[in-house]
Amino acid sequence: MKNRKKDVLRKVFGYDSFRTGQEEIVDNILLGRDVCGIMPTGAGKSICYQLPALLLPGITIVVSPLISLMIDQVKALNEAGVHAAYINSALTENQITKALYNAMCGRYKIVYVAPERLETNRFLEFVLNADISMITIDEAHCISQWGQDFRPSYLKIVNLIKMLPKRPVVSAFTATATQAVKDDIVCVLGLNNPFIKVTGFDRSNLYFEVRQPNNKDAEVLNYVLSHRDDSGIIYCATRKNVDKVYAMLAKNGIAVTRYHAGLDNDMRKANQEDFIYDEKPVIVATNAFGMGIDKSNVRYVLHYNMPQCIENYYQEAGRAGRDGEPAECILLFSPQDVIINEFLIENKGENNEFTEEERKAVHDNDIRRLKKMRYYCSTKECLREYMLNYFGEYSGKDDCGNCSNCSAVFEEKDVTNTASVIIKTIKECHERFGTSVITGTIRGENKAKLRSYGVDRYSTFGMCRQMSESFIKGVIDKMLLDGYLRETDDMYRILKLTETSDMLISGEEHLIMKWSERKEEFKKEKRTPKSLDADGLMLFERLRMLRIDIARNENVPPYIVFSDKALTDMCIKRPHTKAEMLNVNGVGENKYERYGKEFLKCIKEHENQEDTHG
Repeated sequence: MKNRKKDVLRKVFGYDSFRTGQEEIVDNILLGRDVCGIMPTGAGKSICYQLPALLLPGITIVVSPLISLMIDQVKALNEAGVHAAYINSALTENQITKALYNAMCGRYKIVYVAPERLETNRFLEFVLNADISMITIDEAHCISQWGQDFRPSYLKIVNLIKMLPKRPVVSAFTATATQAVKDDIVCVLGLNNPFIKVTGFDRSNLYFEVRQPNNKDAEVLNYVLSHRDDSGIIYCATRKNVDKVYAMLAKNGIAVTRYHAGLDNDMRKANQEDFIYDEKPVIVATNAFGMGIDKSNVRYVLHYNMPQCIENYYQEAGRAGRDGEPAECILLFSPQDVIINEFLIENKGENNEFTEEERKAVHDNDIRRLKKMRYYCSTKECLREYMLNYFGEYSGKDDCGNCSNCSAVFEEKDVTNTASVIIKTIKECHERFGTSVITGTIRGENKAKLRSYGVDRYSTFGMCRQMSESFIKGVIDKMLLDGYLRETDDMYRILKLTETSDMLISGEEHLIMKWSERKEEFKKEKRTPKSLDADGLMLFERLRMLRIDIARNENVPPYIVFSDKALTDMCIKRPHTKAEMLNVNGVGENKYERYGKEFLKCIKEHENQEDTHG
């Protein structure tokens, strides 16, 4: 069996060796054991069930909710010389009849089926009379009410397994699952003593960043123009935004296409192929795009809007760098994104499969996941670690070295006093308001809305008027993350106190928050290269070229070395010593040790040339 397994891997799939976790899963399936595989996007889940399916004596049924994925995988299998078929709404009744007949006659080893088809009379007649060796559940998180895409139709799988005259091997796979979802998969499917393999969620080649630009369109355009040779995906929350961003990029000469459910099937298919074959290497899309798309050279995934949950974000971002090469995943966040997602959650189309209880459970879970996603956009801790922790994985590292937070220079601030003012304000308003009202109150904002609430009479009104709105909201986010506050799970997100809130007022505990110079508490004069004189601009260009060389050698984006703001500050301050360089905006000890001496040398060479020519 071992030699046959290797032969199939090499001859059918074209691989000389298994990836992490694949061989263990295959071996357990071939031993007749149920399995549950949690493997990130790009880890090769399909091999785990396709390969043993070819070695088991009977037919493997693969339950999948994604028509595009079924079609792509069946096409790929057929091109590899493996006979496979799919049963879903894309086929006519006559085509379904023919496919099931051919499967019964032994023509197909693998049959993909949509969950909605499992209890149709025709399909039941087929499975009750065929030799079914394995039932595989793809996107298995759909069976859990705790998952991001719960589908009641997936519960039909359990009924199907119970109806079969001989219980087959049951294998379940998903890319993103929290501990609760993993437990649900094993329990609800009734897996017998399963072999559970979690290969790890970390994709070390992916760089993660959250930006909060004033102009998202300009940010996207500048990014795409600076990555003209790269293929990328730009995700938007709505069709309207897809069309807007697509038109903006096309107008500026970008080879771009688009994808959303508002386009007809032929156009979606044509646009998808333009992207896959690099005719148009950039695609703007809603989250309807990407499932089952195995494009290995996507170098970046931009999110124009914040997704609804970490599961969706990690899955969509994971479409970058599937070849293992460095890629960037950048999320452009604005508070409006939260409002858009709340609207989408509240106005989800009615699903007749749901009971009222299930509908409420799904809604509440959606709101909780949205909250976790919003915290991702505000945390100053390692972005990679935040996501891994969400999925129950802990690396123990404080610095991944490959996300914007770990690459930035943060100052730690004791914000206990500010937190105390926030808590007192929440108490004074009897826990009736959300972040915006609390922030406006302690900043003493002169707004009609605030006056109508009577907050201008509070004892804390205006106590933090010297602080920026973003700083105060940062403190509130930190308090939420650390459990000193909580939010209601409805769309109003009312701030509530917790059992630990008073510990900050009493001084029993202190709240320490990381804060970067680019979002500092007090406003300072903004300096850009435009504010430099001619000599300063020349030096800036030399420093920029040095930054590019270092970035290439380090295999990191240039702005991870030093930001434009840091380079501008170097041009203004002209540091000559370590102490002077550490006084430059954005240069910390670690950055200095890694890059500082080369930049000091560059500045000195520039000034020596200036003296020579002078």
